[in-house]
Amino acid sequence: MTKQNVVMQEEPAVAVAAAAPTRAVSGGANHARYRKFLSRPDLSSGGGGGKAGSWIESMKASSPTHVKSAAARAVSSFASHGEQDYDGWMKLHPSALDDFEVLAAASKGKQIVMFLDYDGTLSPIVDDPDRAFMSDEVSSSDPLALLPLVSVLSLVPLFLLWNGGTKELLLLKQMREAVREVARHFPTAIVSGRCTEKVTSFVELSELYYAGSHGMDIKGPNDGPQHLKAKAENVLFQPARDFLPMIDEVYKRLVETTKCIPGSMVENNKFCLSVHFRCVDEKKWCLLAEKVRSTITDYPKLRLTHGRKVLEIRPIIKWDKGKALEFLLESLGYDGHNDVFPLYIGDDRTDEDAFKVLQDRGQGFGILVSTIAKETNASFSLREPAEVLKFLRRIVEWKQISMEECRV
Repeated sequence: MTKQNVVMQEEPAVAVAAAAPTRAVSGGANHARYRKFLSRPDLSSGGGGGKAGSWIESMKASSPTHVKSAAARAVSSFASHGEQDYDGWMKLHPSALDDFEVLAAASKGKQIVMFLDYDGTLSPIVDDPDRAFMSDEVSSSDPLALLPLVSVLSLVPLFLLWNGGTKELLLLKQMREAVREVARHFPTAIVSGRCTEKVTSFVELSELYYAGSHGMDIKGPNDGPQHLKAKAENVLFQPARDFLPMIDEVYKRLVETTKCIPGSMVENNKFCLSVHFRCVDEKKWCLLAEKVRSTITDYPKLRLTHGRKVLEIRPIIKWDKGKALEFLLESLGYDGHNDVFPLYIGDDRTDEDAFKVLQDRGQGFGILVSTIAKETNASFSLREPAEVLKFLRRIVEWKQISMEECRV
């Protein structure tokens, strides 16, 4: 296999909730704006470097729900120590629900712009990544998922998710409605590692902006409410377009080379690839990491990173969720404005780039979704998607009350 070099095309793409009349962006304008956002250095290396052992430790650290050994489970003091660590961590990253008034006071008189991760934030992490739905309907192609609907959906507004052979009733329909309400009051974007087409099909809200592939595939809304202070653009921004042939080639190789590892799944997210190991026996993690790493060694223009039970392969370009956030704020007409208040809610390592941007700008807050203490650039925290739902409802209620008070 010959090593490949690809010249990247300097155009990107994102997804966010609509905020104003749309207009097309010229290629020259996109090129200039892309150049502007490349000031922050990319410290990642390509070619899948690093020893397999170090990758295993990183995989375990980023996947806190992995099965612990019997010896570890036997030491009950570890649990109490973990609780103490979490309590201390919460003092540094307080609950966005408990400290909502602090957040509301900081945003007073400013335009809130909402950025939301998808997996682990709006939808719980599931064994089958293709089943992380947030829409009202269950696919008719899945008869097993249809069975409980007659008795369930007629009584309560819940959505059925088939999760690795177990049925879980999740409040995903309520989440979808909450996101819709948020988009009615604030410019809103979903920024995900998924490809734009897939996350759009999960959410099915045309009034949002969608930034798929970790912000490398940005797409503007089809319709939606008009937010008076925002300048929404019909955006199509894809900085990694020239990498598509290479990514497709690596996808085919990874599918072939990992098929011997039960439970592994390779997902093609258009401008990046995800190798899921949530259903892989932990004893096989080392083998999987080595197979992935050795495969991309032939592609120095790609880099290997990791998240929550997923290995991710992305082009080596200076673009991430933080750059996507900045690009979107400018697209909405808020670049250089002091009266904008971005909120970014996410649960994964890749969301840290966006948290860091907000921290560096001194505008808005990052909110980490996590049940464990971990290093983060976020200012606040929420424990799980259920708390995200409560927070979204709370901020809509607060906005409605504020609007009523202004009318009086």
